[in-house]
Amino acid sequence: MDDYGSYIAVAIFVLASGTDKLDGYVARKYNQITNLGKLLDPLADKLLISVALIMMVQSGMIASWAAVLMIGREFVITGLRMIASAQGIALAADKFGKWKMVAQVVAIVAVMLENVPFQWFTSVRVDQALMLLAVWMTLASGMHYLIKNFKALKLNET
Repeated sequence: MDDYGSYIAVAIFVLASGTDKLDGYVARKYNQITNLGKLLDPLADKLLISVALIMMVQSGMIASWAAVLMIGREFVITGLRMIASAQGIALAADKFGKWKMVAQVVAIVAVMLENVPFQWFTSVRVDQALMLLAVWMTLASGMHYLIKNFKALKLNET
């Protein structure tokens, strides 16, 4: 991709990521938090990240295993949310999931910019290190979410 195309793609991705933060702020400020919103907001995050990861794999920017692990985690969590929803429970995102999302956005932007501006200061592939950190945070937050919410679901079944 040419430089201008990369910058435009990054700008669109950052704008789309930023709207997630904005809509959460507006919902809380005007007390418009709903169970449907708790379900759809994380789903929109998952779609945004998944599409970016798939496109990056296709372009050879990241390894497919990284995308598979991150997208796989999202399928598992979405499945858990669907089970909970069938039981009348809305499972909201927690702070670990939000940190994971930030790590993913930062890593995706760094990789899309092909290690700029880090390459000006070091020969270390900071973009790839950030992607590894995002993979680790994705898996760790997924484990935390599963442990925390399986307990909630079991308590509701009794």
